[in-house]
This record gives sequence, C-alpha cells and structure tokens, in this order.
Amino acid sequence: MFDRASTFGQALENPAARAILERYMPGIAASPMVAQFRDGRLGSLVAFVPSLEDPAERERLWAALAEVGDGVGRPPYAPAITPDRHYEGDDVARSSASVDLPGTVAQWDVLEVRIAGPSRGNPFVDVELEAVFTRGGEELQVGGFYDGDGVYFIRALADVPGDWSFVTRSTARSLDGIAGTATVTAAREGAHGPVRVDGFHFRHADGTRHRPLGTTAYAWTHQSDALQEQTLKTLADAPFTKIRMCLFPKSYLYNANEPEDFVFPGSLADGFDLERFDVTHFHRLERRIAQLAQLGIEADLILFHAYDRWGFADLGPAVDERYLRYVVRRLAAYANVWWSMANEYDLLWSKDEADWERLAAIVGAEDPFGHLNSIHNCRPFYDYSKPWITHVSVQRVDVYRTAENTDEWRELWGKPVVIDECAYEGDIDQGWGNITGEEMVRRFWEGAVRGGYVGHGETYLPIAAGGATEAVSPASDDPEVLWWAKGGELHGTSPARIGFLDMLLAEAPDGVWDPLPSDWDVPWGGVAGRHIVGYFGFNRPRFRNVVLPEGEWKVEVIDTWNLTIEPLPGTYSAAVRVDLPGRQYMAVRGIRID
Repeated sequence: MFDRASTFGQALENPAARAILERYMPGIAASPMVAQFRDGRLGSLVAFVPSLEDPAERERLWAALAEVGDGVGRPPYAPAITPDRHYEGDDVARSSASVDLPGTVAQWDVLEVRIAGPSRGNPFVDVELEAVFTRGGEELQVGGFYDGDGVYFIRALADVPGDWSFVTRSTARSLDGIAGTATVTAAREGAHGPVRVDGFHFRHADGTRHRPLGTTAYAWTHQSDALQEQTLKTLADAPFTKIRMCLFPKSYLYNANEPEDFVFPGSLADGFDLERFDVTHFHRLERRIAQLAQLGIEADLILFHAYDRWGFADLGPAVDERYLRYVVRRLAAYANVWWSMANEYDLLWSKDEADWERLAAIVGAEDPFGHLNSIHNCRPFYDYSKPWITHVSVQRVDVYRTAENTDEWRELWGKPVVIDECAYEGDIDQGWGNITGEEMVRRFWEGAVRGGYVGHGETYLPIAAGGATEAVSPASDDPEVLWWAKGGELHGTSPARIGFLDMLLAEAPDGVWDPLPSDWDVPWGGVAGRHIVGYFGFNRPRFRNVVLPEGEWKVEVIDTWNLTIEPLPGTYSAAVRVDLPGRQYMAVRGIRID
C-alpha cells in the first residue's frame, strides 16, 4: 500500500496509484520535471499542491492511496517504552545514590546536580528521574537524564538568585528522595539570561535589548572539530547574534559527508539504536552551545527537518517523543537556546499539524524556563497565532518580495517577525542560493524599517568563493564547505553591512525600529515623533523632500552599502529637501533634537 512515506516514483509505477496522483496532484504528476521528483516522499510533495493545504483533502488523498498497492504496508513504528517501576528491588536503599552538588552558581548559568547511580539494563529508557526545585518561594519541576556510565544529571537554568533546594523523584529507588541545596549568586558580567518576547521585539530576561541578527549554518556541529573551531573563530569576528543549526545531520546538496556520530548511537551502514543516546555527541554539542554563549550568540536549535538519509525524519511518535524529552532536558538549562520545531515543517512527510501540536506541547512541558519556540515553513505558513509559538519564523515567499511583507505579518499574527531565510548570498546554481551581497543587505533593510528581523546565509562555492583564492577551507579537505551547510569561513560582502545596520538600530531610542506611516514608494520606520528612517532600496533619487514630524530635527544621508553617514548642516523643522547621490541603497535618517 502507499502512504506519505512512499516515494513519488514508487507510486507512479503503480497504475492505480498514478491515477490517484493525477487526480490530487495534477501539476506534479504531469510536470515535465517529473524525473526530479521521483525520489521525493509523497508527504513532502503535497506541500507544493495548494489544494492539499486543506487537511481534509490531504486525508482523502492518503485514504485513496492506502487502498491500492500490494497490501504490504511499512513495519509498525517502535512502541513507547514505559520506565521500569521495579528497576531496583527493595534491597536497594532509597536515596542511596551519591550526589555531587554545585554549591554556588552564577545567575543565568547552568545549575547541575550530578548523581552516580545504577547502570544495569538500559537506564535511558528504564529509569525516570526528575527533581522539584524550590526557589524564591516557587516550585519548579525539572526532568533529569542519563549520561552513560552510571551518571545522571538534573539541570536547571539558574534564573533566580538566592537559595535553591530540591528533592528528587525516580523509578529507581537509589535515585528517589535525594535532597540538596545550592545558592545562586549574582550574574557574571555579560550574562543577561534567556531572550524573551518584548512586544514585536526581544529582550533578555534582565531587560537588555536583543536584536536577532541571525545567520544559518545548518550542519556545522556535524563537521570535524577543526572545521567547528574555524566556524567559531569566524563568528567571533562577525556581527551575528543568532545561528540556526540542526540537531540531526543534513542530507542535501553540499551535505554529502557522513558525520562521525549522531544523536543516537550507530551508523548509516549498521543502523541506529533508537533506545539510547550518544552522549559523546551531546557533550560536544553542549560545548559548542556554551562557546556560542561566550560570543553572545543564541543557538536556534532545529529539532526536525526533512533532509534525511538516516531515517531520523520518520522515527515514529514514540521515538520522536523520547528524543524531544531527552534533548530538552539536556539543553533547556542553557540560557542561549531557542527551539525551532522544524525547518520547513511542511516537507516532513511523516507529520501533520496534529503531530506538530503534540510535539510542541512536549517541548513546552519539558522546558520549565520558557525558551522561545517557533516553526519554519517551506510553502504554506503555519498558524503562528498558536499560543505556544513565541515569534514568527518564515522563509521567503517570492523570488524578490518577502521582507516587504514584514509589517503586514506583524499585524496578522501580533508577534515578532523573523525572516530566518530570505535566500542566501552566493553563486551556486540554485535560485535560493545566488543573490548578491547588495540584494542580501537590501532585504535586511526592507525588513528592518518595517519592524522585523531578516536572517543571513551564504552559499559561495569553495573554489574562488567571493574572490577567495583557496579552493577549500584551511580547516578541512572537504571541497564542498559552504557556510550555510557546514560553517567554516565567510566570503561574502554582506556581513559588514549587516553589522552597520545593527549599529544604526542600536542608536534608536529603545534600540529597535517599528513601522511608521510610509510614502507609497518609500517605507519609513523608527520611533514615532523621535527617530525616523526612510529607505530607498532599488531606487536612486537625486533628492527627496521629506516632511518632518513636529519639532527640530537633525537630518542625515546614509549610504547603506558604503557605510557612511553624512549629516546635513544645521537643523530642520516641518520639511527639508535632502540632496542624494543618485545611487541605490540609500537611506535618510531624522533624529529629533530634544
């Protein structure tokens, strides 16, 4: 029988299934590019059929396909595993495991309780462990996890200064009823806590303004240690404050290399043990997240995606849940973590909206610290009004016009808008990966003056990348190291200009711009009555008559590409003629003089 995991080619080879596809997916089934889709999963391809955005219509498609074929379906998904209530007998003393307490922890750091406990059987699934913390007069329930070799951890984000006490609960007698205390002291310099939503913008928990100046390097933590270190070195010199990155490796263009390890122990050749986790893999991931924090960068962790050859995109409900609980329990104590339920959720053939809602609820239940969470689309938008979604995370919707929709999306969903994927600066053969640096910067500005945040990515071919002379990254002998996939080095011309934009944003009264009443041909943003910015983008006027709000204003001409700010002499009120150089990518800024 056929279902969402069947490939398009398999269905086409069956006359009855082909007839169903021609009825429900005519634009694809009859496409001259049909050969390109042969290996695509039916569950992914439905995202490209507008009529199948209707869940009821999709269900009719799956029901029709289920009735044809040879009657042999896929093997059932792995079942859920219930922790063993009799893992330890009555001969084991309750709360007898030895515990290592953290003593003092700085606010916003990881408060970690280490317990040396039993290791027989498979504690990853046999043992359930949690702790109830009491701090500031409130209780906080935090799940624990097994780290291998008889070691268990319970981690909390030290979000409240003062004395913390805890007591554990566990299905293993030796781990049950352990009590202890720790003290959370003042935050370290530069530590501001997790990012929270602030209207249409963001702040850290201590009130510090955060602007998500994002980039993408999907599989950078699945590369060699040398290449990972080079990526961190590049980030240290770049303006970015957020990076999108996958928990699972990626199988796609320029992503053909095999990682050394995975979330689960095993390999593509030998298969994976889905009832255990590879703790060595997680130790390195945690080290990288901590290093990002030292650089002031948020780790936007993508929990699921469809670009897969290992089977991770179709694990089944029970394993998906086990994976999520383990990941969130390990990583939610890091202040610089964001959750992204999926990159291009609509291409994951094994999941529908009900699955995403169920999985998002698991993340919410396991994360008592309320990290940001969203979900990213390929074609149809998710319903970003859902209460668990903290901010809008979208990719481009048109070859040219995407960031120009930012203010409309703010009004539609009432949440911050982050265009995490607006296309990539580069020179590969794919249209999403060969825009110029000028166009990347233009898209950032178009989003910024409309009160949103646009994300960066780079896809220059390694040979002669952006004028570089080295054929491959000096930290790797891989000839296909593109930043967007594997990190390494940046070769593009946009990062410095993006940093310039961020500097200008920081100079606004509250460090952010909101959309302001605009001209039909020029968008304006800033802070009403105090700070205004108009952006000309593609256009190249020789002058502009600017009507000023009430008060006295200083006026400046900004060259967003050449990174210059030229003030007009004197001050102005009511209106001013601003002479311009007749070049593209210019802006005008007005600052009211108090």
